[in-house]
Amino acid sequence: MRLHGYYRSSTSYRLRIALELKGLAYEYVPVNLLESEQKGAAFTSRNPFGSVPLLEAGGKDYVQSMAQLEWLDEAYPERPLLGGDIEDRYVARELAYAIATELHAPLNLPVLKYLASEYGKSQDEIGVWYRHWLARTLDPLEARLAQLGSGDFLFERPGLFEVCLLPQVYNAQRFGFDFTDKPHITRIEQACLALLPFQRAHPDNQPDNPERT
Repeated sequence: MRLHGYYRSSTSYRLRIALELKGLAYEYVPVNLLESEQKGAAFTSRNPFGSVPLLEAGGKDYVQSMAQLEWLDEAYPERPLLGGDIEDRYVARELAYAIATELHAPLNLPVLKYLASEYGKSQDEIGVWYRHWLARTLDPLEARLAQLGSGDFLFERPGLFEVCLLPQVYNAQRFGFDFTDKPHITRIEQACLALLPFQRAHPDNQPDNPERT
């Protein structure tokens, strides 16, 4: 199994966490988004979306992170990302898809580049944009966690929700988002980062991180 991704890509980070949680061995293949390697002919011939991650498994290419995560759970059902009963699986999907569908589109790298190149927005202005959309989803997400009375994780152990949450929190912190009033999100993030699978998947520990020591 080979995972083509970028160390800071939230969708690549999702897949790394999932593979680590499931204990699946994989080779990591860096794709430099800053140099638009994902838009080159060699890459788009395999993934017409021109995006990461691309997962090679069993001689096939799989793209689009949420579909990849669901496929992993069906192909490798041990240590499921979606466990419990139908209601638990619904809640996990509800919260995971709030992050994946509401936040990824307006906050991904092509959008941020477009704001700068086409509208002349400064990095400070882009930061305001970023934090605005984060709050639009993370505020109700925190309220939903309070309703659910979550502990260290949404359920007994990390799953689909945590796989989506941790990369978004990482990116939010890079853009100076204030988590002071998000105790539930903060508690879950800290509990996850104490676990070895999350540590292995973290952007700081990827071979294409130029600041890796």
